[in-house]
Amino acid sequence: MQNALECLTHDSLAPFRWAHAPAKWQKLADGGLRIYTPACVDYFQDPAGRHSADSAPYLWMPISGDLAVRAHIRHPFQSTYDAGAIMLRQDALHWAKLCFEATDFGTRAVVSVVTNGTSDDANGVDVTTSDIWLQLVRQGNLIAMHYAADGKRWHMVRLCCLALTAEAQIGLVAQCPVGQGAVIDWLSFEAVDRLPVDMRAGV
Repeated sequence: MQNALECLTHDSLAPFRWAHAPAKWQKLADGGLRIYTPACVDYFQDPAGRHSADSAPYLWMPISGDLAVRAHIRHPFQSTYDAGAIMLRQDALHWAKLCFEATDFGTRAVVSVVTNGTSDDANGVDVTTSDIWLQLVRQGNLIAMHYAADGKRWHMVRLCCLALTAEAQIGLVAQCPVGQGAVIDWLSFEAVDRLPVDMRAGV
């Protein structure tokens, strides 16, 4: 597997594209990207109907059919809901994201959100590290999400069904829903060589 972020420059993002590009981003020495996220940006279709957000920096590439991707994410958890995330997306009302997030309970957690018209919001395990590995797998309409502290030993966060078109988007999100801005490091983003044999185990 190769870190797909290593070759990106401000002059050439291919095969990626920005949705809501941040005013500033920079390359990290190890090949990752540091994103300076603006204030009050997110992806969320509130199930209570009070607000809708489709505005955070999202570095995405087109995909077709099944896939498995992994991301290594780090950030300082400055404000509630600050997060780096993997997002699989069809459009504003149909997507799934797996986040490394500062929760409203004062913890750091792996959080999943699935949106099919409206969003749900499911806090997963609390962690104490400043970085984590996330994995998202699509096989047909089946979506599996996992996390690992070391990028090797995977733990299931969620297994769900979400009917998306074959042609969709996959990429990384840097969100800051309520804060005055955040700094999110995407250390790596990799396509997995093969789909997991066990969607629950992630391997």
